Amino acid sequence: MLQVSYIRDNREQVLERLAVKNFKQPELVDEVIGLDEKRRQTQNQLDTVSSQANAAAKQIGELMRNGKKDEAEAIKANTGKWKEESKQLGEQLAALETELQDKLVLLPNLPNASVPKGITPEENEVVLENGSKPELPANALPHWELAAKYNLIDFELGVKITGAGFPVYKNKGAKLQRALINFFIDEAEKAGYSEVSVPLMVNAASGFGTGQLPDKEGQMYHVGVDDLYLIPTAEVPVTNLYRDVILKGEELPVKNCGHTPCFRREAGSYGAHVRGLNRLHQFDKVEIVQIVHPDRSYEVLEDMSAHVQSLLQKLGLPYRVLRLCGGDMGFTSALTYDMETWSAAQQRWLEVSSVSNFETFQANRLKLRFRNAEGKTQLAHTLNGSALALPRIVATLLENNQTEKGIKIPEALVPYTKFEWID
Repeated sequence: MLQVSYIRDNREQVLERLAVKNFKQPELVDEVIGLDEKRRQTQNQLDTVSSQANAAAKQIGELMRNGKKDEAEAIKANTGKWKEESKQLGEQLAALETELQDKLVLLPNLPNASVPKGITPEENEVVLENGSKPELPANALPHWELAAKYNLIDFELGVKITGAGFPVYKNKGAKLQRALINFFIDEAEKAGYSEVSVPLMVNAASGFGTGQLPDKEGQMYHVGVDDLYLIPTAEVPVTNLYRDVILKGEELPVKNCGHTPCFRREAGSYGAHVRGLNRLHQFDKVEIVQIVHPDRSYEVLEDMSAHVQSLLQKLGLPYRVLRLCGGDMGFTSALTYDMETWSAAQQRWLEVSSVSNFETFQANRLKLRFRNAEGKTQLAHTLNGSALALPRIVATLLENNQTEKGIKIPEALVPYTKFEWID
């Protein structure tokens, strides 16, 4: 959530940056500024009335102590007016604060100055490309056919049990899933992240804190009776560990990682590009989250990007890094890098990770602060990244490593899978 004081003091810059994000409701900026002005005026009026009432109460007390009861009673006769005025102003102030909050949460985060203009994914900026695209034989299979051939994943069984987008992993397919999770967690711990195991359902306050609510209700599974949400990513519970927390400056950076299943409705998704593991309603992911001093957050973003790239390099997967354009960025992000691996059988890039800096946007919602060198509380910066999401990693591993003999397991994974081939 943007800070009202920043919007008020930087109106033109806010409008300019929101235009980069292709925001369709710029009029909200002036509505927020107008409501904030009314709120401050009402607060000043309430403070004035309260001050008058307090002064009168003090004067009444002095008069009573001095035996001037009649004078005290005369002043006391006016206190009812002040109480009624205070009540009315308090109600007006509460209504204005609610209306201001309702408008404020509709404004997305401002994109960093380095974010390119653009609306579609095709306008994202390619930062780098690493590795050579493998050339497969003419009879190479896409991962969904490889999964059937080697009895790794049963998509139809998942449909029977739950519905489309909920695959069943079997035999070496299940072992490969577990191996990847353990590999990613171990690599995160080597990079200084502490593992946490968190709930798979969150309350509305947690969804609001990280910005999924009220922006993404349609993408989240809602448990109506209990008013809980299945998590779309571990980012939500892991970051919310620090909601309403004031950290000591020396505690920064906070670095956590965690594995969870993730649940996404993916409403409206259809077509060839969602086949197999390309888009699921339930999938596993290892998430890395950092809470850092604002002066270091963009340095940390590059470090997190480098960590994700190191995983792809160790798996031997060709990949590229994209800096997302304003129109393709998430609601809460100030800058996002996407990592994509090359699917040799599908002949296209598949997104496997997003690494984002949210600056103070989430921290303001979470009331997540730290004490700076002067001992004053200050909003922290939050960042997170997928390190990594499994489905498309599995897809590209199967496709890119297929041979006549079978599917070769990357050397870095063999200690985890305990096998070198899927055959």
